[in-house]
Amino acid sequence: MLALRLARGSHPLVLMRRLLVAAASAGVGFLLLCTLGYASGHPAQATGSVLRLLWCFVPLAATVQFAVAVARTDPSTRPRAGLSAVGLGPVRLSVLAAVSTAVSTTLGSMVALLLFLHLRGDLTGLPFDGSAAELLGANAPLPLAAALTLLVLVPLASSAASALALRNRPPATAEETFETPEPSAPAPAPAGLPWGVALTAAGLAVEAYASRGSAGHAFPLPGRLDSTPAAVLAGWVLTAIGLAMAGPGVTHLCGRLLQAVRPGAVRLLAGRVLMDEARRIGRPLGVVCAVLSAGIAAATLYGTGPRPYGPLTALGAVLVLGCTTATLLTSAVEARNARAHTAEALLRMGAPASALRSATALRAGVLLVVFAPLTWVIAELAALPLTA
Repeated sequence: MLALRLARGSHPLVLMRRLLVAAASAGVGFLLLCTLGYASGHPAQATGSVLRLLWCFVPLAATVQFAVAVARTDPSTRPRAGLSAVGLGPVRLSVLAAVSTAVSTTLGSMVALLLFLHLRGDLTGLPFDGSAAELLGANAPLPLAAALTLLVLVPLASSAASALALRNRPPATAEETFETPEPSAPAPAPAGLPWGVALTAAGLAVEAYASRGSAGHAFPLPGRLDSTPAAVLAGWVLTAIGLAMAGPGVTHLCGRLLQAVRPGAVRLLAGRVLMDEARRIGRPLGVVCAVLSAGIAAATLYGTGPRPYGPLTALGAVLVLGCTTATLLTSAVEARNARAHTAEALLRMGAPASALRSATALRAGVLLVVFAPLTWVIAELAALPLTA
């Protein structure tokens, strides 16, 4: 009940982010139900059904990541002075975030179920002249228990991940506790860069091994994915995990690069902020890098021939790209809120506002200069075995 009251009084931008989480949950739920409908209508193609289910876990993971980012930026779950006295300590706030996330994702799952049943013709007859009947397995009965089990995956995973993320969140900042901020040393370098590089190399090696003997023959994508090797998906997942682990380290190196060779005030400020925010925005940047590299590789493979993109492929790609981009933007908003007191202190000391804007543009520019070539290199290495 408290979560619903806080939702009613939230800022419109907060409500919009929660609605986006619900929309992403609806999309993933629809993909899972389509996989179940395909399996029910094609019992002899068990391998294809399993591969469809495996591909569904990619947008599911992207949706969970987005839901956690939205929960972290929710003002109602931010620790403040005096909340522990009324029983809203870190544990209660994490439970509140989990409940709010569960409400949004459950709403999306319900919308997905209603849409799926409508397209199958289980509610008001087959729409669109029955063109989606075979895709959704309308000629076979739908196992209700299996459908409900699949639909609760997103709410359960998102709620658990949000609770864990907020429970392990660092203590409140000086702005949130109304204390005077203390000066700090630069943040230490993240320790995951070597492991991230190793996992990325391992993922590319797995993809190359899975595609041996298939040069010039592109893999069908999940819209019609019956022959897509599971090893290709495993290799891409390893690559994505590796880039997510390496992202904070690369972002920290970007901050050090900005401060090299006699930096001025703007470069020094931009570099220090990047070093401090490396862990917060580095992982979403790495995930976006992995998603964009996969998109570039797919465009390279299918750019000169017929594209076997089905409707489920398009929906899955939109979900993954949209959720990862929204996660990056939400993390940037969280980072801006975390350093708001620092910006206010600099303005009170007489720093021009143009210097803060220049530092922001400089940070964005150096990240683009570093991560754009990295994305292109990963994409070319992933597509090389099939185009050689």
